[in-house]
Amino acid sequence: MSENINCIAALNMALHDALETDPTVIVFGEDLADPEGGGVVGVTRGLSSAFGDQRVRSTPISEQAIIGAGIGAAIAGMRPVTEIMLMNFTAVAMDMIVNHAAKLRFMSGGQTHVPMVIRTMTGSGMGNGGQHSDYLEAWFAHSAGIKVVTYSSPSEAYGLLLGSIFDDDPVIFIENLPGYFVPGAPPVRGTVISLGHANIMRAGSDITLISYGAMANQALLAAENLSREGISAEVVDLRTVAPIDFATLLSSVDKTRRALVVHEAVRPFGVGAEIAAELSEKLHGQLKSPIRRLGGAFCAVPFSKPLESAHAPKAADIEAAVRSLF
Repeated sequence: MSENINCIAALNMALHDALETDPTVIVFGEDLADPEGGGVVGVTRGLSSAFGDQRVRSTPISEQAIIGAGIGAAIAGMRPVTEIMLMNFTAVAMDMIVNHAAKLRFMSGGQTHVPMVIRTMTGSGMGNGGQHSDYLEAWFAHSAGIKVVTYSSPSEAYGLLLGSIFDDDPVIFIENLPGYFVPGAPPVRGTVISLGHANIMRAGSDITLISYGAMANQALLAAENLSREGISAEVVDLRTVAPIDFATLLSSVDKTRRALVVHEAVRPFGVGAEIAAELSEKLHGQLKSPIRRLGGAFCAVPFSKPLESAHAPKAADIEAAVRSLF
């Protein structure tokens, strides 16, 4: 059996395989080339040496320039993989992302596509404070024309990044900073996970736990703990936050009659609200309890370690919320 790898290695592998497979794939962002260290955590390490600095290049510190160049390259027939180092910094390039990348397909009558990936990392737990740790996926999920993707394991990271690169729409690809270093089974090389399909991580019959990214693993841990109490929880990893695979969610909740949505982003106005509303509308009268949501506290991610640890849901919080629904 192959040794476990972490998500850094899996993402590097996906980028390598995409660059090797398709000459139109290019990668650029701050400090991505090998002379600058191959990325702030090493995701792109070795790629500029392998494929040359015309295809893997470091850029100036300008988020607008990175995204603008990516949009132009995509329109010209390339498949750019751009990097905004931290998700909070996407705010600097929101005009480019929302008014250009997302809308060109609509404004051209479907003639112009922007097959661009925007890789960006975030997540609390590393003491990076409020301007470096927010999950902002609801911003982009609310913008028609953008797909939003995140992963829960190294093999998922590999397959979903390939699926994002070879998708014909702009994709926000969210990487979890603490989760970079969590080991898991290596992917099967060449396996592409197409976007828009959720993954049932664990089957169950009493309640559906819906999550994505790092929180999907917290939901899985909670489900394992709850099984010792006789509660059978089904765990669904969205994979693609936008578009949401409501067919899978509705099928699961139609079976279990209960649902809890968990995300690290702040709870108000979040993805969980959209999921709860849709499930409640479609399954009205069939549910055994109201759909419940768990999310981060409605504040900036604290720098203080005790406060930061309390900010995002943990497995114990998920377990308590599940018990409250029975």
